[in-house]
Parts: sequence; structure tokens; C-alpha cells
Amino acid sequence: MSASGPEWRTRSSSGAKSSFRLDAVADDDPGPKGGDREVEEVARLLGRPPSASFSVVVRSAEGYPVVIENAPLSDDGRPMPTRYWLVDPALRERVSRLEAEGGVRAAAAAVDPGALARAHDRYAAERDAHIPPGHVGPRPSGGVGGTRRGVKCLHAHLAWWLAGGDDPAGAWAADRLGLDRGQYVSARAHG
Repeated sequence: MSASGPEWRTRSSSGAKSSFRLDAVADDDPGPKGGDREVEEVARLLGRPPSASFSVVVRSAEGYPVVIENAPLSDDGRPMPTRYWLVDPALRERVSRLEAEGGVRAAAAAVDPGALARAHDRYAAERDAHIPPGHVGPRPSGGVGGTRRGVKCLHAHLAWWLAGGDDPAGAWAADRLGLDRGQYVSARAHG
């Protein structure tokens, strides 16, 4: 493990790219590397430039980004609505189909409401721990996908689950899609 942690990439208001590090990651992370290259790859996957600092926290076995972890504030200081973002286009499409088939309602009905509420609380606590000390201004709120309770977005729940989060709605979606965390390379563990 690297003591300096994953590299978060960002752009200043002038467009200049820079990076900084937080938490620990494995030194042998197999994915594509390189500051500008990784920012460009994630921008391609999103279909737009990233609006917040991020770190790739889950990769495919081939090394491509699957999930990014966003900083809690966007580059312009606004709260970032989604901490874990599913960037793999094929997996995003599969989750979209699941949602279109009533997956959000089905997941909400299938998972224990108390377990889901605790997951939202853990997600919010983890995110809030990364807000810079002394930050004044709007702060992110809610839990997974910005909601305080229930299921709002299976993409967000699955992304957090893939990143190691204990999310019953993410686990439900993974089960319906036939996914296993072992299919992916995680840069770090979450609880």
C-alpha cells in the first residue's frame, strides 16, 4: 500500500490540470496510468469533462475504469451529488435496463429498510469525512445518490457496492446482473 494514497485529478478554473493524494491504494494497481491520460479516459467514458476531482477506485480485469470516487465538492465548490460514479458504459447500460424494468421499485421492496437507512448513513459519513476542514458554503447532503432514504438510483448503489460499500440495494442489483466483486480490481476497501 502506498502511504500517500490514490491520486485525485482536478482542473483549476483556468483549465490547468493538477492532482493530489488521499487514502491508500495498492502500489500494483494494474489500470491505465498517467494524469492527463486518465482524465481524458474518464471524460470519454462520461461524455464530458469530469466536474470534480476523482480517483478510479474500481477497474475491470483489463485495467479500464469502472467506478470513480468523486471528491465531495465539484471544482467550482458546489456539492458533488454522487460520490461513486459508474463509468463503464456496458455496465451502465445494463443497470439502465434493470431500472427501466422497474428495478428501483423492486430493489426498494426487496431490501431491509433499516439496512438501507444504515447504508445511507455510512455513505454520508464517509463522504463528509472528505470535506475540507473549514469549508464554508453548501455541503453535500443525503446518502447514496443524494437521497436520505429508499432507493433512488441503482447506478449509484451498484457503484458504491463495487467499491466495497456495504449497500443492500447495490448487492441486490449486482445479484440481478450476475456480478461478483471478484470480477473487478478494487483500488481500496470501503465499509
